[in-house]
Amino acid sequence: MEAHDVKISRKKPIFPVSAALQKYLRTYQRESKLPITYHDLLQFDESYPIMDKYGKDSLWEGPIYANDRIEDLHNGLKVIYANLKASGNLRIVQHKYIDKIEYCTFGNTNPFRIRIVNRLNDVYDYFYVKKADASRIYGLELEEILSPNQVNYLVDRETLIEEHIAGIPGDVFTKTYLHNPEYNPTRIAKEFVKFNERCLIMLLGDMRAYNFVVQITPDFDDIQFRIRAIDFDQQFYEGNIKVYLPQFFKENFPYVKLCMEHLTDKTYLQYQQEEKSALLHRVRSERHRLADLRDVSNTEILTTPENIEQLKAGMAAYFADPGYMECQTMTDMIELNIKNIIRQVKL
Repeated sequence: MEAHDVKISRKKPIFPVSAALQKYLRTYQRESKLPITYHDLLQFDESYPIMDKYGKDSLWEGPIYANDRIEDLHNGLKVIYANLKASGNLRIVQHKYIDKIEYCTFGNTNPFRIRIVNRLNDVYDYFYVKKADASRIYGLELEEILSPNQVNYLVDRETLIEEHIAGIPGDVFTKTYLHNPEYNPTRIAKEFVKFNERCLIMLLGDMRAYNFVVQITPDFDDIQFRIRAIDFDQQFYEGNIKVYLPQFFKENFPYVKLCMEHLTDKTYLQYQQEEKSALLHRVRSERHRLADLRDVSNTEILTTPENIEQLKAGMAAYFADPGYMECQTMTDMIELNIKNIIRQVKL
């Protein structure tokens, strides 16, 4: 494995949710009529910068709303939380209140982060209100279908609601936890190899350390790790194949270094094969949903023709497979990735 400084040239455009994608979302219970939209949350008069614990600008703002709108916004956000967590059962928000609404000034979807608190015990949770971007929705769906992780989200026309994904941000993990003597470095390296493989197969791009989290789970004889993507904006948009390989981002070099120090070529290939075999099981169990998603995404414009041509050539060279040159869309390339895995696993 190796790490470079991969550049993403420009901000990706927001792609609207088409009627066909909306129908797909309705079929798989991802559509929900929401009382508060992203546009409603944008109607604030002014805001103040939010500082992190070190006194630096966090790039999040605290929006200030008119007094006569606060109650309606908070009640609507509690209903959204009930829809997200309990299929609309309002009993789960009976003793909860909205503690914070924060607005992010960077990123493609400029999210609002909502903190909701249980007044009985002060336990809190977060969820996000974002612009609905078709690329991101396809990324969330592929994560649900092809990864070992479940994602919880809802869409109402131009509004996307996402559950908070708990974990230690990947860049924080390298600074604070990576060399903890209680942690088995081989297990962390193994998980990074699997994550790297999964991102390429799914064409999930821009997985720099701050776009994924590390989840730590104590087991009966050791500690397990899982790397989870938290940003799906760069789903099959870019033409550079290295954008889809986390190993090539300089921010991920501590993970790459760990792999080089603790894995041999044989174990590296073994972990790649393990991930491919696991992915094949997921494909078989979700083949109808995957086919429906393919049929919808193949009809949409989600990148540029130039990016498709560049990635076709990159994939063909990387896998030494001229079949990629026959692909017409990014979805075709994901489908070919999966077909090649099926052939390899059967050998």
